[in-house]
Amino acid sequence: MCTSNAVMTGKVVIVTGANTGIGFEIAKSLAKRGAKVILACRNEETACIARDKIIAQTNNSAVIFKPLDLASLKSVRAFCQDIIETEDKLDILVNNAGIASSSNTYTEDGIIELMQVNHFAPFLLTLLLMPLLKKQPSRILNTSSILHYLGAVDLVNLNKKSCNDVKCYMNSKLCNVLFTAELARRLRETEVVVNAIHPGIVNTGISNNLNVLYATFFKIWCWFCQRSVLEAAQTFIHLSVTDEGASVSGKYFVDCSERFMSWNVNEKVGRELFDLSIKMVKYDGVGLSGLCSDKFAI
Repeated sequence: MCTSNAVMTGKVVIVTGANTGIGFEIAKSLAKRGAKVILACRNEETACIARDKIIAQTNNSAVIFKPLDLASLKSVRAFCQDIIETEDKLDILVNNAGIASSSNTYTEDGIIELMQVNHFAPFLLTLLLMPLLKKQPSRILNTSSILHYLGAVDLVNLNKKSCNDVKCYMNSKLCNVLFTAELARRLRETEVVVNAIHPGIVNTGISNNLNVLYATFFKIWCWFCQRSVLEAAQTFIHLSVTDEGASVSGKYFVDCSERFMSWNVNEKVGRELFDLSIKMVKYDGVGLSGLCSDKFAI
């Protein structure tokens, strides 16, 4: 558990997928510490219920909902434009939202839904919000998984229907760690830090759309781990509020401690994935001079 008593008054935080599960607990904890928390969610009804609960439980009225559907890059762009127009800064971005199953369907953007929601959309979201993140020391937290150790990144076939949902999920979680390491490298001359997190094995409902065999196995795994959603949120909270969270970048954390990344995480693949992602999301680099090159003149 995060033991820090740090106060977050004056801080602006975005948590994606904050209407339920781990995202809700992260948002509630940071709101309790006084932060302004933006709940970035697809489902307005559940997000507004979550917002009202957090306000009631924390006595912090600076908790707001803004619509964000990671399965639509148009929605990502609209959300970021709204944030840039209404906020003067952004201190913490928590890329928490994700899915474990999409039946190998493509989004309106022509990207495998699971890969878009878990990697490509958070990638675009992060880059579009970078002008606000760079205004002051800030932190980016990316949700990965212990399953990234079993992932593989085939850049040629990354967007093809070539694997089942579980394998695709593993690959997307490896992409999260590769993105984290490469973005940290490109931001090394700035005060923006970025880290990846495995929250632990916890039943948040993410497995609801898996087939019966995988869903059953996952629920049994969760039962053995005996981890609550509140416990799963602790590493995010730790890296949001502690001094360590401001001084370490490009790392992978489990249970509030740094751990080894997969051997598949290397600079060459990270750079190639970053450049491919730029093309996949049609990002033009406006406002981020040098971030998309190897010069790092950010």
